[in-house]
Amino acid sequence: MGKSTLFNAITKSKAPAENYPFCTIDPNVGVVTVPDDRIDKLAVMESSEKRVPAIVEFVDIAGLVKGASKGEGLGNKFLSHIREVDAIAMVVRCFEDGNIIHVEGSINPIRDIEIIMTELCLADLDTVDKRLQRTEKGKRAGDKEAVAEWDLFSSVKKALEEGRPAMAVEATPDQEKKLKELSLLTRKSFLYIGNVSENDLTDVTKNQYYQALQKFAVGQTASCLPISAKIESEVAELSEEEAVQFLADLGIKERGLHAIIRKSYETLGLISFFTAGPMESRAWTITKGTLAPQAAGKIHSDIERGFIRAEVYSYDDLIAAGSTAKAREAGKLRTEGKEYVMRDGDVVHFRFNV
Repeated sequence: MGKSTLFNAITKSKAPAENYPFCTIDPNVGVVTVPDDRIDKLAVMESSEKRVPAIVEFVDIAGLVKGASKGEGLGNKFLSHIREVDAIAMVVRCFEDGNIIHVEGSINPIRDIEIIMTELCLADLDTVDKRLQRTEKGKRAGDKEAVAEWDLFSSVKKALEEGRPAMAVEATPDQEKKLKELSLLTRKSFLYIGNVSENDLTDVTKNQYYQALQKFAVGQTASCLPISAKIESEVAELSEEEAVQFLADLGIKERGLHAIIRKSYETLGLISFFTAGPMESRAWTITKGTLAPQAAGKIHSDIERGFIRAEVYSYDDLIAAGSTAKAREAGKLRTEGKEYVMRDGDVVHFRFNV
């Protein structure tokens, strides 16, 4: 509860946010910039004409209730809105307020999550059953690939029937590619957001609901953080200077938006690298473990195709030196090849030929 209020606050959107269930009908999409002062410092150092931060896209979809996969509430068509996202953030209510309706009639964040997970598992079960039906003919004919697929999807089906998410099934890299074809909802990363009262935000240890949520998240190896949607909605109406002062007065060190983006990056295993120069300083988002040619491909496919080498500075080394020229003189420039694994904060110039 509070997801649309929170969505509006962090994306500066006007999605419906009312005191009744299912006020969200159509999915709402909002794009926000990733707060990262490194891009600002690089732009200043390089006297860049423009700065381009990384962005994150949030999608606000309708809430789910028991039976959603069978058409209850707003029906299972809303489950399809989640299929294309990289991670699912569940906003659950962790505060008491008799004036705000809860669809289940009481406050219990773990129950709320389990209801949602059950519906996601049922939706995935339907998807897996359809794929097994398509695979059965090849399996009967003895096709090795079809047999391997059948075994994989059968193990996923067994987990889902037991109420376990598809994420619980271990898979090889090749099997993972097969599973990605299905866009299974319960194979995505999860972030649990506990919507707490403004009084509890500075000390969530006294909030029994959030403590239960945090313990549950640890057991699920999922990320978890407390947010006050009410505070975020108030902050969204203020200027940057006013917002900083407002949060300081409340004893809050970080905006909820920043915390959500930071946790989202951690949940998805994302890092940022930078390109910087007089024309533009830009942040690029990649997953941990990305090799230099694939990172170059984020900029343009031709750079990946014709990759020769990457000239790399560590952000910290570059800022400490004060300029690329001084960093080079200090021996901080590294030349990396095709096998180089990109690091968070790399400032890169790619050499290529096509």
